[in-house]
Amino acid sequence: MYKIGQLAKAENITVEALRFYDQQGILSPGLRADNGYRLYSEDDRVRLRFIQSAKNLGFTLKEVKELLDIKVEKGAHTCGEVKYIAEHKLADIQQKIQQLQRFETTLKKVVATCCGGPESAEHCSILEAIEEKVA
Repeated sequence: MYKIGQLAKAENITVEALRFYDQQGILSPGLRADNGYRLYSEDDRVRLRFIQSAKNLGFTLKEVKELLDIKVEKGAHTCGEVKYIAEHKLADIQQKIQQLQRFETTLKKVVATCCGGPESAEHCSILEAIEEKVA
């Protein structure tokens, strides 16, 4: 069994994050000590690793909860359901990549127009370009 601080240290996560996961209902400690301390089992640690892995793949906590629900009752779900969730996450990521590529292209153009000299920024082309986008 792990106290909250021990699990946090072992898995390189903050105590606050573990408390938040508990509040969100995605990782509740298996037991509570008489003094109220949260006590986590090895199964809880495995669940935490799953949560962290899913988050590292870009899944939101809502999506992680959905995946955990499926994982707990694998027999009641299909692989197709999991694939559907993963495909939607992949589409979200691809959309974000395209948006970032557009940002990169625009920013490269703006940076290329700037002299970058020691003059006053009064007529800085980068500031002007940003202002034009806002107006």
